[in-house]
Amino acid sequence: MYAKTLNCLSVCAALLAATACADSGSDALWTPTVSTLPTPAGEGSGEPYLSTSGDVLYLSWLQESPEGGHDLLMSQLGEGEWAEPVTVAHSDRFFVNWADFPSMVPDAAGNLWAHWLERGDGPGYDYGIRVVRSEDGGRSWSDPWTPHDDGTATEHGFVNILPLETGVGISWLDGRKYAPGPDGSPPTREMTIRYRTVGALDVPGPEVLLDERVCDCCQTDGALADAGPVIVYRDRTDAEIRDIYITRWTGEAWSEGSVVHADGWNIPGCPVNGPAVGARGATVAVAWFTAASDVPKVKVAFSLDGGSTFGTPVEIDGGNPAGRVDLVMQADTSVIVSWLERTGGEGAEVRVRRVEPNGSASDPVTVTVSAAGRASGFPRMVQVAGGDLVLAWTDILSDQAQVRLAHLEVSTP
Repeated sequence: MYAKTLNCLSVCAALLAATACADSGSDALWTPTVSTLPTPAGEGSGEPYLSTSGDVLYLSWLQESPEGGHDLLMSQLGEGEWAEPVTVAHSDRFFVNWADFPSMVPDAAGNLWAHWLERGDGPGYDYGIRVVRSEDGGRSWSDPWTPHDDGTATEHGFVNILPLETGVGISWLDGRKYAPGPDGSPPTREMTIRYRTVGALDVPGPEVLLDERVCDCCQTDGALADAGPVIVYRDRTDAEIRDIYITRWTGEAWSEGSVVHADGWNIPGCPVNGPAVGARGATVAVAWFTAASDVPKVKVAFSLDGGSTFGTPVEIDGGNPAGRVDLVMQADTSVIVSWLERTGGEGAEVRVRRVEPNGSASDPVTVTVSAAGRASGFPRMVQVAGGDLVLAWTDILSDQAQVRLAHLEVSTP
């Protein structure tokens, strides 16, 4: 277990570290009003995902099915009411995992894209990605497509679907190097990160290897900067340093992965705690969790050159974070970051904080009480029309798990 950390001001005073602590200056006046939003998800639901298109808010989630197995469901909020949930897919072969969850996003043309994970016939972590598209708002869906074509009985997951001008880009963690090579050579047991586009006519582009050795089970994330897509992920060096890296589309090729900040977190296993990224123009912001030197922290760093270089990160947590971050970039290039903060025992809170590119930050705001256990999953956040925020999480404090929603009415300083 991570050693208990000092609070941010103590760390700054005692260590004079290169990593700055968030300065609660004038931005401290950012005080969103938190209220409960009705949820279309029933009891036995979990793994929520949020996205928006114009004035429409989309929620997808997994629900235990009375027929056995699970349903991947979606609903949309328009004119103040949730539509009747629609089934995207049903299966008793879904790979259901607290950290490796389905998603659903709209593209620029108004199509909806969704993914889930499905078990194979092999032992252990044999599961693959299935991607579908809807042209009619979710009433019907295309046949499932698998973006990886290696055919190995290994892990493929931790997907990010990034809307592009045409179609979407898909990044994922790929475990094909856990299988013996085609020539019978022994497996190297290294996870890779790969990327592929697919157009509106379901025409896939070539599969691209972004990094040949990455952390095994941390989420990936992506954003669209003015020069093109950027993808963030947790790397894994030969010395087992697992810091956050970024790769950028340069217009002709993907750049070699580079470190966002050298935390130097040496850990021999995966912390299951991926980064989040947002972009607007040439400004890119990344939020992440680290426990380098056995001290847990949530950090945020900004780049003003499309992700090529990053400034000194700021620490925004309350002293004992569990991580599980999400990030939304606003029109003024400030960001709202959400994370899970431990409060003692298995207790935790979902908190949010606004951070500006100059490092100043609002006071933290508690959205809801939660739990630090795995079953509470990864809270997801999205900005809706008008600038307010909606946050979704899995409530495990009731008799049965259920997806809950909160509305954050935003006031600006």
